[in-house]
Amino acid sequence: MNKREFLKVSGAAVAGSVVSRFASAQEQHERRTNWAGNLTYSTDSLYTPATVADVQRIVKSCDHLRALGSRHSFNSIADSHHHQISLTALGEMSLDEQARTVTIGGGVPYGVLAPWLDAKGYALHNLASLPHISVAGACATATHGSGVHNGNLATQVAALELVTANGDLVHLSREKDGDRFLGAVVGLGAVGIATRVTLHVQPTFRVAQSVYQNLSFDPLEHHFDEIFGSGYSVSLFTDWQNNRATQVWIKRRLTPGDANRWQPEFFGARLATQKLHPLAGHNPESCTEQQGILGPWYERLPHFRMNFTPSSGQELQTEYFVPREQGYQAIRAVEKIRDRITPHLFITELRTIAPDELWMSMAYQRPSLALHFTWKPEWPAVREVLPLIEQALAPFDPRPHWGKLFTMPPARVQAQYKRLADFQALLKRHDPDGKFRNEFVRHALYAG
Repeated sequence: MNKREFLKVSGAAVAGSVVSRFASAQEQHERRTNWAGNLTYSTDSLYTPATVADVQRIVKSCDHLRALGSRHSFNSIADSHHHQISLTALGEMSLDEQARTVTIGGGVPYGVLAPWLDAKGYALHNLASLPHISVAGACATATHGSGVHNGNLATQVAALELVTANGDLVHLSREKDGDRFLGAVVGLGAVGIATRVTLHVQPTFRVAQSVYQNLSFDPLEHHFDEIFGSGYSVSLFTDWQNNRATQVWIKRRLTPGDANRWQPEFFGARLATQKLHPLAGHNPESCTEQQGILGPWYERLPHFRMNFTPSSGQELQTEYFVPREQGYQAIRAVEKIRDRITPHLFITELRTIAPDELWMSMAYQRPSLALHFTWKPEWPAVREVLPLIEQALAPFDPRPHWGKLFTMPPARVQAQYKRLADFQALLKRHDPDGKFRNEFVRHALYAG
């Protein structure tokens, strides 16, 4: 999808939400797909409510319903054979400076929230690699950025407003609701429809980013934490060939008076002298500024700029989380099958994520390394490669990203979540008849 198409689709979604002032389904005359185009949704019934009250009426009227965010999931987690609901029109943003929180509507993307928040002197602790995604959807799937001390984006959540299966409004907060809150934040769209999300904020800050080229994997064996801890956020990109990361993106959080110096070498990798895209041959104009140029947090923490097509556009994505302490071994295990991977691969990104206490988070109680594969749009071939990667990572108890493609059997996925039974009980409490459960949820969480 090129820039014009992305903006056209985004604008159409907003316009549709504004026009739909009533709780009625929108009949779609074109087949709707996810962002990458690899998935066509199974229903043409899409509700686009203008108010929270509309959301409540829609939920009450439907037997089965799934929330549709920014369409950036690559699997069927947001799909439905019955009805979908898009909260794009719920775009309110309210800052509470005394509490240091911001409350936003369920349709707000990070690319809208971040500059608005920065203009008021505040920031979020981290961002994903692209700002186009919705806050509510990212938190519901434990989407993340990078940094050994940075939790995923859902760890910023202070409170949630949900419309549950009977149409009631439920408010949950970290301060008051303890375990129930920790279970609901990464809710996979199955606890309720998130109409408002409250996030913790902090004073705004500035970040400088530089890229190093051709880092051998060898130093990772004894300097893994040092390499991934060399910046506020660090990403290694690799095509798995030649025993090396092709690029190392280091983002450093700087305060006034801090030296903004970058050594010409980093564990043998050379400092890039021009702006780069993670994918060879792609125009780096779509990427955030590099070469140590200092800028606002929201213009450096993502890899891609808001008004451009992120990454490659037409692509597939897969991601697996393993314990950080076994990160080097996991990298070497995948490297052994590099010749099966590389023909179908655009690039792999390696990132670290701090542990958290959110029940269904891929980093639950585990400092993690995430291995993220951006694939060419060759699903038949990729589908054959994924079991090989999953087998290579099996000794490290991998947890697949909820919004990406994977082929792990449900029992293996379920075994990775200590609080799964508690999460199932939470779903039964708020959605006893499974109104918000689709085939993906039933298969991933309930299949034997």
